[in-house]
Amino acid sequence: MNPEETPILTTQAPKKSTLKGILREIFIFVIIAFGVVLPFRIYIAEPYLVDGRSMDPTFATGDYLIVDKISYRIGTPERNSVIVFKYPKDTTKSFIKRIIGLPGETVIIKDNVVTIINSENPDGFVVDGSYVTHPSTGSYETKLGEDEYYVLGDNRAESFDSRFWGPLQKKYMLGKPVIRLFPINKIDLMPGHDDK
Repeated sequence: MNPEETPILTTQAPKKSTLKGILREIFIFVIIAFGVVLPFRIYIAEPYLVDGRSMDPTFATGDYLIVDKISYRIGTPERNSVIVFKYPKDTTKSFIKRIIGLPGETVIIKDNVVTIINSENPDGFVVDGSYVTHPSTGSYETKLGEDEYYVLGDNRAESFDSRFWGPLQKKYMLGKPVIRLFPINKIDLMPGHDDK
């Protein structure tokens, strides 16, 4: 064998990453992660955990929801939509309720029957309440302004809603639930919107 043809094997120790290099990579990763995650949570979607019984049986304590935050910036909320919003009297709190009355309408509640009076229905029409399994007592009548909505919990007996603190202005709306991720046996899309 010709010595010139003999392969020469060398061993090189791999370059050691310096602590400075590792910290730099972590810093870049954190900046990129915040650059993607933070705007997504602020402007597009955000997770919420249901706490309380005001929406029983539609939602229960522990339900983990992803809330779409774009819909109401570009569109108009509709009757029977479930929404998450900042409580107008204390904006550090978020509530989940169902839209019953729309701007300009009159909402009348008597004997657990909700009647809506608007320009298309001057004599009024009754809102479907078949999903309400926990009715409440009391009579209420509210005329909504130009940018006001009437919201109620599906569990009327235990819901703190527009009957008690008044109409909800659109500016307090955060969005609508688009995915329920937990509990596992209740995973679904558009929870609370499909059957009302």
